[in-house]
Amino acid sequence: MKLPNQGIYAITQTENRSHQQILEQTEAALRGGVAVLQYRNKSSLPATELAQALFSLCQHYQIPFIVNDDIELAAALKADGVHLGQDDGDIKQARQRLGPDAIIGISCYNDLDRALTMTRAGANYVAFGRFFPSSSKPLARPAHIQTIRQAKQQIAVPIVAIGGILPENGQQLLEAGADFLAIIGGIFNHKNPEQATREYQKLFHNQTA
Repeated sequence: MKLPNQGIYAITQTENRSHQQILEQTEAALRGGVAVLQYRNKSSLPATELAQALFSLCQHYQIPFIVNDDIELAAALKADGVHLGQDDGDIKQARQRLGPDAIIGISCYNDLDRALTMTRAGANYVAFGRFFPSSSKPLARPAHIQTIRQAKQQIAVPIVAIGGILPENGQQLLEAGADFLAIIGGIFNHKNPEQATREYQKLFHNQTA
C-alpha cells in the first residue's frame, strides 16, 4: 500500500482498553476517513494478535498500516511500513528487513537537520512535534511551526505534524506545510471516533476549497 499525499494519520490508543474496544474504535475512525493508521502499543497488551487484526482492518479499508518502533513485528506481519524514533533502530536496517517498497517514517521532533539527513537516507516521510500540549506525549520536546515551514522548502517527502492537535488548531499546521496530521487522543479519547475523525477531515477540505 502506498503512502497517500495527505490526510489524517491516526495512531492507536491502547492504554486501558481491551482488544475489542481498540478494534471497534479503530474501525470507527477508519469509517470517518483516516488516511494512515499507525499501531502504537505502549501498554502490556500482547502485540502480534492485535496488530494482525488491525492490519486486516486497514487492508479492508485500503489504507497503509504502519508499526511503531518494531521492525521485526512489521516484518512478521508484512505490514506496509514502520515508524522509527531516535532510539528505535536504523533506517538502513529497516529498509533491508522490510524491502524497497516499505513505508519508513522517522520522528524528527524539532530537528530540521535530522529530517534532511533521514530523507537522504531514504525516509518516506518525516514527523515533527509535539506542537501543542499532549496527554499522549506529555514529556515530548516541543516543536515550532516555523520548523514545518522551513522543512517544506527543503524536503520533498511528506511532512507529518503530531502533538496535541485538535480541529481548532490543526489548520495552522496545514497552512505551514504539513501534509498529515497525526492524532491519538483527539480521535480515540473521543466518545465517537468516527465523528471526531470527520471533524479533522474538514480541515483538509478547507485546504482544497
